[in-house]
Amino acid sequence: MKISARNVLPGTVVAMVRGPVSTEVTLEIAPGLQIVASITTTSADQLGLKEGTRAYGVIKASSVMVATD
Repeated sequence: MKISARNVLPGTVVAMVRGPVSTEVTLEIAPGLQIVASITTTSADQLGLKEGTRAYGVIKASSVMVATD
């Protein structure tokens, strides 16, 4: 896979909450570290996603904010 996004996080699907239009996908990218994405259910089906599937979290943002207390 070649992609221009700099933040590509390999992981494993550990949970999915399917809806009629969107599906919430949880990827474990390191032991105890998870990220969650909301994608269309059609996309989840086309990607063949299910628990245990290896997948990538791709983060592409036009801006990143940093804050401190």
